[in-house]
Amino acid sequence: MAAEILKVGESRVWIDPDRNEDVEIAITRDEIRRLIHEGAIQRRPKKGVSRARARTLHEKRKKGLRRGPGRKSGSARAKISKKEAWMKKIRPLRKKLRELKTSHTITESVYRHLYNMAGSGEFESIADLERYIKTRGLGRKR
Repeated sequence: MAAEILKVGESRVWIDPDRNEDVEIAITRDEIRRLIHEGAIQRRPKKGVSRARARTLHEKRKKGLRRGPGRKSGSARAKISKKEAWMKKIRPLRKKLRELKTSHTITESVYRHLYNMAGSGEFESIADLERYIKTRGLGRKR
């Protein structure tokens, strides 16, 4: 009856152990309302799911943590974006081309031609670039 009056479930009704006899005697709704008013019967607070862990994780993610390759599942694109894959490929190629140009292994015109080829995705790796230079005989003759 107390649960009905308090509009909560039976598990959320708290009865003061010192006033147990008074509660056992009370049989009308008015008597129970009086006990509620006196504080012998109370409603327990709701139990909620704590957001503390979620908040700490959110803060870490804002700092850029917990976002590494181990968190990513799925296709290769999920693990490394298309742009990142391209940057990983093109930067070493362009660096190698600069080295070849500064060491005078290739001419300026060949450098520009190979640079444009690399930009269009012609070479898979530095080894592929070197293979291309060797087979076409684009290296400077000394």
